[in-house]
Parts: sequence; C-alpha cells; structure tokens
Amino acid sequence: MSESSPPPTEQLPKQRFLEDNLEMTMREMLPLMQARILERTTYFGIRTLKNPLDFWLYQELIHQVQPDVILEIGNFCGGSLLALAHQCDLRRCGRVIGLDIDQKQIGEIVRQHPRITLLEGDAVTNSGLVREMISPADRVLIIEDSAHTYENTLAVLREYSDLVSVESYFIVEDGNCHHGLDVGPSPGPYEAVLEFMQGNSQFVIDRICESFFVTWNPLGFLRRIQ
Repeated sequence: MSESSPPPTEQLPKQRFLEDNLEMTMREMLPLMQARILERTTYFGIRTLKNPLDFWLYQELIHQVQPDVILEIGNFCGGSLLALAHQCDLRRCGRVIGLDIDQKQIGEIVRQHPRITLLEGDAVTNSGLVREMISPADRVLIIEDSAHTYENTLAVLREYSDLVSVESYFIVEDGNCHHGLDVGPSPGPYEAVLEFMQGNSQFVIDRICESFFVTWNPLGFLRRIQ
C-alpha cells in the first residue's frame, strides 16, 4: 500500500462517502440519511428512529430546561426512551413517561429502567392518566412522535400544550414529511404546527434549534413563553 492510499474500510452496499460526494445536493443526501436511520440506527442495541443531530439538540435542551418529566408520545422499540432516561441518570434527577398506542416492541432493558414509566393507549384518550402522573410543580418537556398525520399531531398539540412548562419545549417530530423527504402523510406535522400556532401567544417556533441545518423536525421546536 502506498503512503497516499487510504486504509482499507469495510464497504457497505451502495455506501457513499463524503470526500467523493461533495457536490451532492440536499435532495440527494437526505434520503441516504433517512435510509441509515430506518435500517441501522440503534441505541444500546435497540432500534431508534431518530436523527442523531436532533437528539444531540435534545440533550442540549434537557440541560437547559432541567425537566422533572419528559413525556415522549410515540415510542416504537423504546430506544429514545432509554436515551432520555440516561440523560436523567446523568443529571441524577428526572423521569420519563412513554405513551404509545402499542408498546409490544419495547425491550426489557427499557421496561426495567427505574426512571421510565410506560403507558399504552391513544394519546388524546389517555391524557387524563398522564396528568395524574405529573404534579403542578413539575417542569415538563414533551416530544410528539406518534402517527404524524395532520389530524393526530394537531390533536396532541392541543391536548397537551398546557402541560409544557414556561421556557420548556413541545418538540414535534417528522415535520420533514414532504418538507425535506417525500415520505409520510401530507398534510402532516409541519402543517399541524402551522395551524396550532395560528393566534397562539403561548408558544414561539424556536428555529435556533435547527442550527445543525439538517433536522427531521423543521418548525418542530416550540418553546413556551407564557
């Protein structure tokens, strides 16, 4: 091997590398990232459908807000629940509520974590049970990652927005449906946020949170200001 040759690498099928694709457009790049997230992204071995750039921002917000309760609506296999609980472990405070209509795929390591409480059922129907688990003094941060339809996202926003603490966040995921990727419902979360924000003086869309530029949550970081 010559001194100028790169070291051998494990080649994945159809893998593309940055240094050879600097002229790639965003429209070409985003589906590659989406495929990686859907097919191979894990946390502690648990499938986790999260853009890692967004989750890095989540840990910044958790440090900023210092929530007592993180409510994640839509849990899939529970990887992000575990990641959020680990953030609470590092802070030595806080707990995570996972709410989903079907939690059969959630792994045992998630179920056994002492900071995680699981609640199965429809988010809107079960909001009363969630409220019983949260005290008025708790600082609350909410992540919405359930059905992604316009109707469901808007219903969840309207049902749970009053639980979000002032200067905390209601994060609405997957606004990139047809606003970055040609996937998912249309209209979807992006349009639901726009409708929710009509005449809303309690929240602002904090686009500073999109500072990595590539986000799966455009318009999705709603900060409560009053």
